[in-house]
Amino acid sequence: MFSWTSAALSNVGKRRKINEDDYLDRPDAGLWVVADGMGGYEAGDVASRAITQALEKLQPPSKMSDFVDQVENSLLNVNIQLYEMATKRRSTIGSTVVALLAIKSHCVVLWAGDSRAYRYRAGQLEPLSRDHSHVEELIEQGLLLRDEAENHPDANVITRAVGAQEQLFLDLNIYPVQDREIFLLCSDGLYKEVAESEIAKVLSKKRFNCQKAAEQLIALALSRKCRDNVTVVVIQAKARYK
Repeated sequence: MFSWTSAALSNVGKRRKINEDDYLDRPDAGLWVVADGMGGYEAGDVASRAITQALEKLQPPSKMSDFVDQVENSLLNVNIQLYEMATKRRSTIGSTVVALLAIKSHCVVLWAGDSRAYRYRAGQLEPLSRDHSHVEELIEQGLLLRDEAENHPDANVITRAVGAQEQLFLDLNIYPVQDREIFLLCSDGLYKEVAESEIAKVLSKKRFNCQKAAEQLIALALSRKCRDNVTVVVIQAKARYK
């Protein structure tokens, strides 16, 4: 069994007028979420907030499979609502989503879009999600080097998002939890400004504190161009012994 501590922060950044990111920080329920409203479209903040409002109502069951079903069903319902709203407005209203669900000794990462989940374990930072983006598809096909992705003209084109299409397809992975390992959920406003090596350095502090880590990550992003909204949720698992 594990107990969980966490902290979440969001900042509008240096160039945007509104913050289209939103988050959910519920260590009591074993549920954490980052949602990034689609920049450049109408009502991105409405889309991201619709996701967090739907998920914050959930009461997690005792079985992980039931928990995953609850989250998936909620996101599918939000997808329908946003898609219908966008159809009436003749515009696109959507949001990425990445969620961490925890029950007992396992957790599930679930996502659509390019908001990311990372795990810091044994001195290594490991991505737990794979971007649903055009450049990621090009990288997988061997047509683009990862170092070239940021400057590619389609760098901001995502291939999945809640509300963007009539049908929503979510990816998920399940992982066993280890004592004192750290998870990070973030919008692209973080990793487009802060290198993974820098993220790992923040999460490697001996006297680790979720709140301080979240503050340091936001500060790092703001010390750069910070062209987008930036949101982080930092989570740590600690084993409980009888």
